[in-house]
Amino acid sequence: MNTPLINKTKKIANWLEQWQDELSSLRRLSDKTLLAYDRDVEQMLTFFTSHLGEPVSHKHLQELTPSDWRAFMATRRQNGAGNATMARSLSGIKSFFSFLEKEGHATADSLAAIKAPKKKQTLPKALPAIDAKKLIDQGGTLDDEPWVAARDVAVLALCYGAGLRISEALALTKNDLKEQNGLRILGKGGKTRMVPILAAINDAINEYKRLCPFNPGDNDPIFRGVRGGPLNPRLIQLKMQKLRSAFGLPNSATPHALRHSFATHLLAGGGDLRAIQELLGHASLSTTQIYTKVDTAQLMDAYLKAHPRS
Repeated sequence: MNTPLINKTKKIANWLEQWQDELSSLRRLSDKTLLAYDRDVEQMLTFFTSHLGEPVSHKHLQELTPSDWRAFMATRRQNGAGNATMARSLSGIKSFFSFLEKEGHATADSLAAIKAPKKKQTLPKALPAIDAKKLIDQGGTLDDEPWVAARDVAVLALCYGAGLRISEALALTKNDLKEQNGLRILGKGGKTRMVPILAAINDAINEYKRLCPFNPGDNDPIFRGVRGGPLNPRLIQLKMQKLRSAFGLPNSATPHALRHSFATHLLAGGGDLRAIQELLGHASLSTTQIYTKVDTAQLMDAYLKAHPRS
């Protein structure tokens, strides 16, 4: 049995733990992002251990050159990493070096010279309004248990009618529903936003609460599984798979596609881009601006299909 290769000194390992603690407690990154960042840095350390012939030390980090980083990126590319993966990898590594620089352990000068590859911009796949409405109106027809059907309809209605991420919908508590002006949503990065709630969505939530056999506390998620625990998002994803099959919808019809549809349909109806940014909880307007391209793409598709000279 081969002994696992040690890729870092104890000092570097301690700094990694401190960095992860800071990301978790101060920046409040998700567990998924923390794991991805940790994996990116571990891959970097493993490469340089092989590249340098010994575990990476404090001295090594200080002496890395742009050519060392280019060798690392080239190896990642040879191993099949695409632009998006490499850009994310570089982001995690730069975060670690920014922490080291802030703490006075090392500088990120050599890394600053390395530019992340441009990610291919993919447009969100929004559903036609008629299909999105069908999913909400008939989303409960595939369940024998009335309360489960009402639950799934309410969750899907929140994704399409309020533009919530599936995680945000499933995290809603009774206290979140008590706000006078709408829903209080705790989004990414621990940021809270208010989202107006349509009467139809409110009715769907109330119908679910009326039928639900469980009574969670004021600070507990209202959406429950059949055994009474918090609802697993995988169950909503599986429900969408059944609905796609039943209604003949494409594989792109996912719970997150309903959020994309919310933004796209608002924009097509004349919604203000900054207002949509606030409703979605995007930190940057540039993230929301992708929906202007979605709308343009749909307009061009309709034009090319309908115009007699197309």
